[in-house]
Amino acid sequence: MNNLSAIDYAVFIFYFILISGYGYWIYRSKKNTAVKGTNDFFLAEGSLTWWAIGASLIASNISAEQFIGMSGQGFSVGIAVAAYEWIAAIALIIVAVWFIPIYLKNKIFTMPQFLQNRYNETVSLIMAIFWLFLYIFVNLTSILYLGAIAISSIVDPEYFKYIIIALAAFALLITLGGMKVIGFTDVIQVVVLIIGGLATTYIALTLVSQHFGLGTDAIAGFKMLMTDSPDHFKMILDKPDANSTQEYVNKYLSLPGIAMYFAGQWIVNLNYWGCNQYITQRALGADLKTARKGILFAGFLKLGMPVIVMLPGIAAYVLHKNGALQSEMAPNGKVIADNAYSAILTFLPTGLKGLSLAALTAAIVASLAGKANSISTIFTLDIYKKYLNKGASEKNMVIVGRLAIFIAMFISIVFTWDDILGIGGEGGFTFIQKYTGFISPGVFAMFILGMFWKRTTGTAAVAGLISGIAFSFFFNSFATSIFGNETWLYTAYLNKDGVYEIPFLIWMGWAFAFTMLIMIVLSLAGPKVNPKAFEIDKSMFKVSNSVLAMIVITLLIIIMLYVRFW
Repeated sequence: MNNLSAIDYAVFIFYFILISGYGYWIYRSKKNTAVKGTNDFFLAEGSLTWWAIGASLIASNISAEQFIGMSGQGFSVGIAVAAYEWIAAIALIIVAVWFIPIYLKNKIFTMPQFLQNRYNETVSLIMAIFWLFLYIFVNLTSILYLGAIAISSIVDPEYFKYIIIALAAFALLITLGGMKVIGFTDVIQVVVLIIGGLATTYIALTLVSQHFGLGTDAIAGFKMLMTDSPDHFKMILDKPDANSTQEYVNKYLSLPGIAMYFAGQWIVNLNYWGCNQYITQRALGADLKTARKGILFAGFLKLGMPVIVMLPGIAAYVLHKNGALQSEMAPNGKVIADNAYSAILTFLPTGLKGLSLAALTAAIVASLAGKANSISTIFTLDIYKKYLNKGASEKNMVIVGRLAIFIAMFISIVFTWDDILGIGGEGGFTFIQKYTGFISPGVFAMFILGMFWKRTTGTAAVAGLISGIAFSFFFNSFATSIFGNETWLYTAYLNKDGVYEIPFLIWMGWAFAFTMLIMIVLSLAGPKVNPKAFEIDKSMFKVSNSVLAMIVITLLIIIMLYVRFW
């Protein structure tokens, strides 16, 4: 049934016209600037301000997997899932201070280019292909699928496939204008995302307060969440014991307590924010001062994201637990955690529902556009230009880049159409984190050693990539049958399917550790300083007082949050 009124549609259409019109104005105005060709299309070189970079980072990061997936995790697990956001803020500090200076000093425009300059062409080509597959078959498809599921549940489930096409078309409209259009339209997208997201959170909390007879008081609603479900406000989950329920074990498998802070949580965040074309591309066209401030601004915004994407999920949990949202959370008699956000949206008043739908669409479209542009950049600069047409002109590369965007989006539509990859069954947020995790240990090991240890060799990099994937598959699929369910390395638990499973944030940490060991041993057999090692000057890592102030404020807020919700 259609839950939107004419006013809601009017609000949404206004958003669409605003974004499209502003994007077109940016596209037209850039023709009069001095920046032309591929650097403009792929990097928006020199034209994005620090606040545009920060906003674009958040707009590209916060998408359906957060609104739907993380809200679902908020429903099933609670505030512990906020670790992904709050540790990300620390990861962004590390990227801003130590990673970005190396990229900019060595004029790195793509991640495969980094691997070629530091290691060799083999590593670069392998990873370019890996990234293309990952971005298309894991990220692009999951964002499109989860986004269409969320929006169709608000509008009409029968429109699911039409919405897939509409989201892809909207993203294409923005993406074809290049990174500059994406970057500046993302500023509006983030404003809409935050306003709409806060409106949804406010309504969710007032629904809780009303349900418990406390009036329309959002603060009272928040206090009731903490009173009714204190277990949902623990950042660190205790290790399961013999008396733990299957429901609790499932929570621990996705967020394995204090152990994850010594393992995969850092690999996930540092690899995503520091070694990911999709993210770093926003800053690679700027100078160091602008890039650093933009990245730290994004880190500051990340601190508030759990309020928008997680709290509605916890509110839905409390309401469902106390007799409300029964049909919304379990339309077929089985509770689906990923329904939490859209369940709350159905209770929004006229007008706000349209705004929140616009916010959700903004997040989805911005993320799709950013991902598609990264696919285009890697394919055009690291495959087409290097192997298929070395003499390609600037104009030709932009045309190929746009064609790559069309093809990538078409493939994602095909795989999303009937959920060929099983994203719905896995759970959106877990699907992305887990399958990205198979290559994250090897990739992050290659980058971290390549940047900061001059002895690392190309042979070690190839071995690291292969061993990282091999160790990931081993720990995920074979370790328990060979070594048992309890070792000094890990503890495996029975999952919902009755199979013993090692928490993926734990096995990811061990895969990374063993990959690093192999790369270090192999590199020790090479020269003390690899000829392709980057020159590092300590002055590169010095920060201005304004940057230092941003870092200190961010860290203090994180400390206070963890002290309060430990």
